Amino acid sequence: MYTALFIALGLLVPQFFHFFGGTGPIFLPMHIPVLLSGFFLGKRAGLLVGLVTPMLSSMLTGMPAVPILYFMVAELMAYGFMAGYLYKERDLSVIPALLFSMILGRIILALAVFTLQPLLGLTLSPLGYLTGAITSGLPGMLLQLFFIPTIVKLLEKAGVFHGPSKAPATERS
Repeated sequence: MYTALFIALGLLVPQFFHFFGGTGPIFLPMHIPVLLSGFFLGKRAGLLVGLVTPMLSSMLTGMPAVPILYFMVAELMAYGFMAGYLYKERDLSVIPALLFSMILGRIILALAVFTLQPLLGLTLSPLGYLTGAITSGLPGMLLQLFFIPTIVKLLEKAGVFHGPSKAPATERS
């Protein structure tokens, strides 16, 4: 049930940002629900939300467009999985888990560009693509660094979700 909620948020939040003139690549609104799903639901749900959300969004809205869709799927799956793994299973606190997830997601993005671009008939520089994604997405990364830890702490304090040390053993698998 919660997985579907985060997928729905991953579809709705970007639409809000698109009302302000296509600011998706700047503020990275789809990344927030994917990362939050990892923090709250764990690595499997985070991976699933990272897989399904961009594909469903592309089918329903055309964003992200192919071939960017393929790169985003790889990146967002890494975000959701790593946030859940590092926070729920390795007991990292929110900010280090978020930073490592963001860094690894960007590395996976570069690897996806490197691996898929010849198959898609593209001539992209993985390093150039990564540099452009980081440069244009810097406001979104800063937003994530503020917003995600705040939401995680508030919802855990309210008892809506459990942090790593409070999570029942069944949630840690």
